[in-house]
Amino acid sequence: MLPAILDLLPALEPFGALAVLVGSCVGLMPRRNLLLAASALCSGLFCIHFLRLGSSTGAAMCVISLLQSLAATRIEGGGRPAWLGGFFALTCAAAAALTVATWTGWPSALAGTGALLAAAARLQPDIQRMRLLLLACSGAWIGHNIVVGSVFGLTCDVLSVSSVLLALWTTAREEAQRAPAGSVPA
Repeated sequence: MLPAILDLLPALEPFGALAVLVGSCVGLMPRRNLLLAASALCSGLFCIHFLRLGSSTGAAMCVISLLQSLAATRIEGGGRPAWLGGFFALTCAAAAALTVATWTGWPSALAGTGALLAAAARLQPDIQRMRLLLLACSGAWIGHNIVVGSVFGLTCDVLSVSSVLLALWTTAREEAQRAPAGSVPA
């Protein structure tokens, strides 16, 4: 019995497990800055996890994600600092260059696509639009995680998609309840 349990230890990789724990909560965060902070932490944990799996593109995209998430916390009330557009352009160019530099076929294409969709999401001042783009981003990462065999990544993606869908539905329902009777939503 003990040897069978010991054979499972590599699969119980702690960084992937912690990333799942944090990532499953990201979509439910009630405020943009909390969503972005949780996303940054999740990205850092997944970076280590992907390095351990040998997915260098996945790890590189997680570093880009961490930096962008932290920078995007500077967007408040629809206003952006002047430097943010340049920073995102630079990090998106870095994501493209790193995707090419670490190219391994489908895993790299999917991780790079996920990173660019996530960048677009982070630039959204509206949390609902951010969540919609995060759904598209999750689709690319689901593909990546299937191809590289990341059970933790795939688990986190399924939980993230579920939490984002729940948050989208809850917010839409709350907005519909607040709208005056007979009005048409914008």
